[in-house]
Amino acid sequence: MANVPSDIDIAQAAHLNHINTVAQKLQIDIEELEHYGKYKAKLPLHLINDEKVKQSNLILVTAINPTPAGEGKTTTTIGLTEGLNKIGKQAMAVLREPSLGPVFGMKGGAAGGGYSQVIPMEDINLHFTGDFSAIEKANNLLAALIDNNIQNKTDNNLNIDPRTVVWKRVMDMNDRSLRNIVSGMGGKQGGMLRETGFNITAASEIMAILCLSKSFSDLKGKLSNIYIGNKYDGTPVYARDLKAQGAMAALLKDAIKPNLVQTLEGNPAIIHGGPFANIAQGTNTIVATKMGMTLSNYVVTEAGFGADLGAEKFLNIKCGYAGISPKAVVIVATVRALKYHGGAALDTLKQENLDALAKGFANLEKHIQNIRSFGLPAVVSINKFVSDTQAELDAIVTYCRSLGAGVAIAEGWEKGGEGMKDLANEVTTAIESNKEAYKPLYNWDDTVENKITAIAKNIYGADGVKFESKAQTDLKKIYKLGLDKLPICMAKTQYSFSDNPKLLGRPTGFTVTVREFEFAAGAGFLIPICGDMLRMPGLPQVPSANHIDIDDNGKISGLF
Repeated sequence: MANVPSDIDIAQAAHLNHINTVAQKLQIDIEELEHYGKYKAKLPLHLINDEKVKQSNLILVTAINPTPAGEGKTTTTIGLTEGLNKIGKQAMAVLREPSLGPVFGMKGGAAGGGYSQVIPMEDINLHFTGDFSAIEKANNLLAALIDNNIQNKTDNNLNIDPRTVVWKRVMDMNDRSLRNIVSGMGGKQGGMLRETGFNITAASEIMAILCLSKSFSDLKGKLSNIYIGNKYDGTPVYARDLKAQGAMAALLKDAIKPNLVQTLEGNPAIIHGGPFANIAQGTNTIVATKMGMTLSNYVVTEAGFGADLGAEKFLNIKCGYAGISPKAVVIVATVRALKYHGGAALDTLKQENLDALAKGFANLEKHIQNIRSFGLPAVVSINKFVSDTQAELDAIVTYCRSLGAGVAIAEGWEKGGEGMKDLANEVTTAIESNKEAYKPLYNWDDTVENKITAIAKNIYGADGVKFESKAQTDLKKIYKLGLDKLPICMAKTQYSFSDNPKLLGRPTGFTVTVREFEFAAGAGFLIPICGDMLRMPGLPQVPSANHIDIDDNGKISGLF
């Protein structure tokens, strides 16, 4: 396929319907819209109808463990939405917002690809409607209030021990230089000198809170429960002790409302929230998902990275808080990723290698087994690349059918909805024929250790879990703070079932090591940090930012 236009060229050549036209497809009164120009609008929360939510068919898109470039979950999600509409179903996509870190870093944007995109692509990948900025400001307001309270020895002083403060500032950019910093320099005018650092905005607890809040009052309640650190006497300090939740919520008054846009084929899409799945829950907001389920018969959503991360957290955390569950799960697989898990080197993945492909099937099989363990049908979507050979594609189809899993070759990147009708039919068949009921992996009331062990053994295939000394100290604190009944949000590498990114395929005989814990008391989950996970990524040697430009007419190039 020579001379294939780039993603941004395809997006810029597309005809965009006015957002009013998109809203009318959903039977939304245009007076309800809060317009951000002609092609974007926010939706008020009062449109959510829980009775309609129960009647909608939610489809979760996840993937096998990816290569560094990703396997195309967003492209598949959008393409499947187009395909469902092509076969006569009323469907819409509900997605996360892109982070500027990956946009300017290595992975690029997150608006889909080829002929399966959401538009306006440039707006979505850049500042969009300002949600990330609002989250960043709310996060950093709390950081400023903490340092101000430490500095000012007044009647309102909480006597916070600065050595115990765990709250960090955030920015929506990959910047390794900010991972660990010293703040408060400049003597008395600068504040209290202390070690701290930055996280990327997508890893902020504010992002997690926004995504798990069911209403504005719920948002304020979660913000008030954010754990900051301790007083000198050892008692815990929360955001509510600083009376911070009201001002923080005020900054988020618009960010909590879902954003309505459209696909290349003019179908409605909601994009809202954007936590990472290797260090947070990796799925869009509860209110966005419920909004989609209120407005559409079929809702296609995605969870970040492989099913061992995003899907596990979607099913064990988001479903628990939202009271929802998917009717089917799509597992995105690619020829290149399966060969990668079969031992092929990254620079050889475009070459036919049936032996490596077959060895990589073990990774796919484990993900299928995991999804079925939740009582849900798994459908494999083979995201087709131009370098794939027919023999490789046929081998995957044959293998999936031998496992009794639905499977289809997905050509959404090349053909849009027309190339996704086979997958759409497989998914609807899976939904209609499934007789099982969704069941979570663990009970939230179990011990923290047992919940983590359940994930490690059942989802990852580990022999067990090792808690290092810092993690053991943190566990004592978790129980003391009464946070032990919260669900678990594992932070580990996305490239492997284990916590070692080099253990590809379906590793066995390994132990998951929990280095330490972070407490998302406001969001409502515990974060075991496994391996060498970082919450502030760095840029690659040649970042995507080097290729992005804008001309005198305001036309952007280089986004992908």
